[in-house]
Amino acid sequence: MTVLEVIQRSTAFLAKKGVDTPRLQTELLLGHLLELPRMRLYLNFERVLTPAEIETFRELIRRRGQREPLQHITGSTSFCGFEIAVNRQVLVPRPETELLAEQGWKFLNQIWTKAQTASDGNSLRESHHAPSSATSVLDFGTGSGCLAIVLALKCPAAQVCAVDASAEALEMARQNAARHGVANRIQFERADNLAALPETLQFDLIISNPPYIPSWEIDQLQPEVKDYEPRGALDGGPEGLDYFRRLADEAVPRLKPGGKIMVEFGDGQAERIQELFREQKWIVEQTAPDYTGRLRLLIAHG
Repeated sequence: MTVLEVIQRSTAFLAKKGVDTPRLQTELLLGHLLELPRMRLYLNFERVLTPAEIETFRELIRRRGQREPLQHITGSTSFCGFEIAVNRQVLVPRPETELLAEQGWKFLNQIWTKAQTASDGNSLRESHHAPSSATSVLDFGTGSGCLAIVLALKCPAAQVCAVDASAEALEMARQNAARHGVANRIQFERADNLAALPETLQFDLIISNPPYIPSWEIDQLQPEVKDYEPRGALDGGPEGLDYFRRLADEAVPRLKPGGKIMVEFGDGQAERIQELFREQKWIVEQTAPDYTGRLRLLIAHG
């Protein structure tokens, strides 16, 4: 059977199973198996697969037909251009969270640049003087570690604290951090609230993609989400707002002067999220849209 025949038959199979973009899913899985970029498949349509390759691919397609997420089958996903390992213990990173990461690293690098400028200004008097301190960031609900790792990679001066309530998620985050060479700059803590962290910890930035799906809505989600992703990473309580209330209440004492909080929230939650933070005396600087124009990010300071 040729590459093209496999693609055609598998696409039809996944379509019958209700999988979105079945052709794309088929090509990504086949590229994964053959270790070829997806577009290279088009140059290999006439290649004949070996019996072993056909058998292995049949199993991959069977799993996808059962609505197991593509990223679980391949074992990883791309986030901000970096490969992040995932499994059933962590939420698969979404594209909108890349926007949260970008806002985070821009802010941290601004702080670092200002510190360097101040240091350079003092250099004539104190030639040995270095920028006052590294920037610091707390990733609350780190999951796979995608935010913490990308911020560490994009901000070499940053010290990162990655927090999650799940021991299994923290283990995956540690593995990802080691894979990208930043494990020595990330402190991992198991906690489900900021009050559980050591009192001495303060940060320039608190960043979070917390659970924000209302409990009642989870069973209505696509099978790839409701049947395979950890409920604890999805369930934000009756209104989807439990973790935002916690952050709005607990985060101010954890911020250094000039620090900010940045959070991702669900579509349609913007107004209520702003109310929650303003009730706790936060100054909301902006709410930012995702790639589709829907408001999904909040940036505020105390």
